[in-house]
Amino acid sequence: MQLLDQIQMPSDLDGLTLDELNILSKELHAFLLETVSTTGGHLSSNLGTIELTLALHKVFDLPNDKLVWDVGHQAYAHKILTGRKERMSTLRQKNGLSGFPKRTESEYDEFGTGHSSTSVSAALGMAIAGQYLGLSDRQHIAVIGDGAMTGGMVFEALNHAGDLKGINLLVILNDNEMSISKPVGALNRHLLQLSSAGFYKNAKEIAYRMPAPLVNFTRKVKDQLKSLVDPQGILFETLGFNYYGPIDGHDLSTLIPALEHVRSLGGLQFLHVVTKKGRGYKLAENNSVLYHGVGRFDVSQGVDTKEGALNYTQVFSHWIETMAQQDTQLMAITPAMKEGSGLVNFAKNFPDRFFDVSIAEQHSVTFAAGLACDQLKPVVAIYSTFLQRAYDQLIHDVALQDLDVTFAIDRAGLVGPDGATHAGNYDVAYLRCIPNMLIATPSDAQEMMGLLTTCYEYNGPAAVRYPRTKAGIHDLTHLSLESLPMKSKMVREGQSGLAILAFGPLLQLLHGISDEMDITLIDMRFVKPLDEEMLKSLLVQHTRFVTVEDSAIEGGAGQAVASYFNQLGACPQIRHIGLPDRFIHQGDRDLLMSELGLDEKGLRATIKSMFS
Repeated sequence: MQLLDQIQMPSDLDGLTLDELNILSKELHAFLLETVSTTGGHLSSNLGTIELTLALHKVFDLPNDKLVWDVGHQAYAHKILTGRKERMSTLRQKNGLSGFPKRTESEYDEFGTGHSSTSVSAALGMAIAGQYLGLSDRQHIAVIGDGAMTGGMVFEALNHAGDLKGINLLVILNDNEMSISKPVGALNRHLLQLSSAGFYKNAKEIAYRMPAPLVNFTRKVKDQLKSLVDPQGILFETLGFNYYGPIDGHDLSTLIPALEHVRSLGGLQFLHVVTKKGRGYKLAENNSVLYHGVGRFDVSQGVDTKEGALNYTQVFSHWIETMAQQDTQLMAITPAMKEGSGLVNFAKNFPDRFFDVSIAEQHSVTFAAGLACDQLKPVVAIYSTFLQRAYDQLIHDVALQDLDVTFAIDRAGLVGPDGATHAGNYDVAYLRCIPNMLIATPSDAQEMMGLLTTCYEYNGPAAVRYPRTKAGIHDLTHLSLESLPMKSKMVREGQSGLAILAFGPLLQLLHGISDEMDITLIDMRFVKPLDEEMLKSLLVQHTRFVTVEDSAIEGGAGQAVASYFNQLGACPQIRHIGLPDRFIHQGDRDLLMSELGLDEKGLRATIKSMFS
């Protein structure tokens, strides 16, 4: 029997020797690789944090101590060590395990995550709660990657924490962008041993009893030495944390004593560990971006990179590169989603016009507003779920000033396996209420090209939303940049007195029912402005309407149509089809859409039942 089969809870690690823990880490690695190759999921980040996860569960008393994973895409080993090994085959599937920590899934998942840079704030809140409740010995740990550290919210939390007394907060920086050489590792292990002996802590205590001039002199010497030997820690020390590291995040003989030491100190501690994404699987080590998030694949062969039908992200990529060749004022901005948003080639071909601002959604939007002030043409490529994080900037810095910024909103609608944390269900609702805003919903690849151009040429804030799904084409060369009018399009004119108003790609599933029931089918193209002229004209011969969208019904495009009819004093029968008013958790996207009645069969059945 493998050691891994004997681990049901973190307490099962208590009696294991260092050699046994090293064996267990290898077993975890093999199990994770096998599991993710059959379910899909985040691979590189999880292979890189196996030893760190083992050390954390060995040293801390979970769940009494509180462990928060930033983003959470590196928490698979955590799930395995906390009683969920047998369910890992259900990872990211409907009614299965979430790909992220989830409070309703396990008592060991202290905080639900998915978006970045939230861990320190959450752990700090728990630390203050623990202090208030008299739990002075409880530990609070935030594990955060170097990418997530670029989010400004982290430094807001660190700044807040540095002003507090009597709380236990350990921030672990999982730095997977740099390797660690043997000399650096040995030096830092030696420095850590000095600290573990109590030298650093005792020196601080002695300093309080020194005469003031000597204290000031000692502090200056310490700061100078610190800046030479440990320049990375100065920032965190200034914020009130004791900084240790960097140490090798794959060496349990270093990790375990380091964690035991910072736990014994209590207070505000910052531990910097260095790990390697994809560790132990050469294909992932050599291309951590490709293996960051994977579908099912053959471990011996690796991820299949052959392309079939093209998706909407690739259509956007083609559009922005083609437009940039024609307009030298175009600037592309992304908050750490160069690959996901389809900007890799743009960055290579137009390096002086490409800005990856890291995980800083708020900054990306206001930065774009600043560019627009000098008549440049910024295009912000951003996921729907991440644009939520820059809502104030969208209103205050862009829309209020009516600045010319185009938003290319990827991953609109359901995202499937990533679940509710990454769902792009709400952008129509949160954009529709903002004055000056254009919102376009292309129904296919060519419509997307044209509407991107229309929104780009519009002198004000404009958004084009599109899903990650296939766009139904295999070739981009036939697509045109030609702009489209801010008008809807009559796809089919029927005589039944029933009209379907479609917003976005679901229109492609409505041709059959439209023909079958002699229904008028309209590609609305824009949520804002609505084509009021078309809507008025439809009221002449239509008394029944169905709106169809792949966004939330509440506050969505359909309700905009109903509101307009109400303003006219018209009272047609109108029904809305879209995403329901609840969070939709992980699962295969096609399966979820089918269960929601948003596949072709479901749309046909719903429309028939509404008006049969």
